[in-house]
Amino acid sequence: MSRWAIGLDLGGTAIKAAIVGEKSGIVTDRTIPTDTASGPAGIVAQLAKIIADLYRVASQALDSADCAGIGLGAPGAVNADTGTLSYPPNLPGWTIVPLRENLQDCLRQEEHLSIPVFIDNDANAAALGEAVYGAGRDFRDFLMVTLGTGVGGGIILNRKLYRGAHGTAGEVGFLIVDFEGSSLHAGIRGTLESLIGKKGIVALARRMIDASPSGSSVGKFCGNDYTKLSPRHLEHAAKEGDEVSLALWNRVGSILGVGLANVVSLMDIRKFVIGGGISAAGNLIFHPALDHLRDSTLLSMHEGVELVPALLGNKAGIYGAAALCFG
Repeated sequence: MSRWAIGLDLGGTAIKAAIVGEKSGIVTDRTIPTDTASGPAGIVAQLAKIIADLYRVASQALDSADCAGIGLGAPGAVNADTGTLSYPPNLPGWTIVPLRENLQDCLRQEEHLSIPVFIDNDANAAALGEAVYGAGRDFRDFLMVTLGTGVGGGIILNRKLYRGAHGTAGEVGFLIVDFEGSSLHAGIRGTLESLIGKKGIVALARRMIDASPSGSSVGKFCGNDYTKLSPRHLEHAAKEGDEVSLALWNRVGSILGVGLANVVSLMDIRKFVIGGGISAAGNLIFHPALDHLRDSTLLSMHEGVELVPALLGNKAGIYGAAALCFG
């Protein structure tokens, strides 16, 4: 019988969880709103309850002896060895939390389950998910980049997660591409996330629209209420030929390409798996990103360079969390 695990993706809005077969993938999944107001103890109780619910479902069809454990991807800096989560964004009131220990204690005391728990950063989990089940299956080494509200990443080297000395490797959102620029992210000037995270893209688009003498057709997608403008509106407008939106995505892709060029030069990684909601813009981003990556690296570094779309969507973190258990 194939091993199975329960994978969880803890976010500031939702907790996603699933029973995942090592060979078969997701068997069944659940999503619940994250009760951020309840603090660490309340969220740990939420995690324990959804784990217990899924474990009961799994035990009806799967052999409990084949359960490899509980895997959890969490936002923020994670020490995978100690299971400690530090200062996670979008989880108010959290500082440094011994999350693995707290979750294991809650499972034993409240749900009467004694199961090993494995914890990693959520972007690392997404990278591992794509490595094992998704677009990175054929790559020995690659960087996973997630483009969404923020810009995250995870590094796979020789088919294993590379976490760095302190568990913070792969934070591509903090790569600096404009150190004299006006954009700030966590007090740092000119980072990828400040420029091409969701807020950065919308701010850039509004400046470009205001500066365009011929205007933009993107207004029809947001009801001419530019306070509601989103990357998805800009994607739709670009695909209809709106010049401002096309120029916007060219700029976003160019900035991403310069960031990836730094990775190529530093680590000789030449495969990039691009995911996250904003990556739905596809070649509007990919083509200028690849062009500027090549323009910003030596000719000797171009062989084998690829940018490919992620395959697992918003379930990459669940897959990767479960894969933590399979070793």
